[in-house]
Amino acid sequence: MIDTHCHLFLMEGEPTDLVRQAEAAGVGALVCVGVDRASSHRSRELADSLPGVFATAGVHPHDAKDFDDATGAEIEELLSDPRVVAVGETGLDHYRMLSPAEEQERVLRAHCSLAREHDKPIVVHTRDAWPDVLRVLDEERLDRVILHCFSGGEEEAREASRRGYYCSFAGPVTYAKNEQLRAAAAIVPEHLLLVETDSPYLPPQALRGRQNAPANLRFNLEAVAEARGQDLAELETVTDRNARSAFALPE
Repeated sequence: MIDTHCHLFLMEGEPTDLVRQAEAAGVGALVCVGVDRASSHRSRELADSLPGVFATAGVHPHDAKDFDDATGAEIEELLSDPRVVAVGETGLDHYRMLSPAEEQERVLRAHCSLAREHDKPIVVHTRDAWPDVLRVLDEERLDRVILHCFSGGEEEAREASRRGYYCSFAGPVTYAKNEQLRAAAAIVPEHLLLVETDSPYLPPQALRGRQNAPANLRFNLEAVAEARGQDLAELETVTDRNARSAFALPE
């Protein structure tokens, strides 16, 4: 399995131990996702030092107000490293609104430009902002989009699939009340499905109240397989292949 979205730098415990635990649980690779300047640098350091770890570089919408020319230049420099496999996490978050909406959109568009220039996928965070995220991504005309921690329903899943965006499902797909999310997972075309943990956040239902970790990825894969009525081993192969394609990961 491949955990397409986690934050090793935010987790309690040594990253080396967390990666070993993940490997023991069947997670052979993971993408450590940067959320600001410092964490993007740290993600690259971890990718350069730990086998099976890849990084991204970007600024989360919560911190969009702090994105200036110097930050953009640092993110661009990081993207020249082959182990930095994507741009982001970026996007729009109209739930917490820790940065003004116009600043969030400005920074999302800046990340879209970086994705085009470096021919790398973009990892997009969306919360209470589906119409605006889809509008911006449509206007920016990107080919490789990963909708991280997919939170939409069937309508959003159909539109994302029509555009060829990857939909990545995290711990909420296991939560008892999230029938709408499982219905969305059931209709995403097989070749656009991804799974993630978003560690240390969003532990699966069986582990609520604890720190999440890449080793818990199988819970999410099992929930998606059940929602789709699909064989677990088959879906593991599919999502592995999709992750390698989405992020251009080596075998």
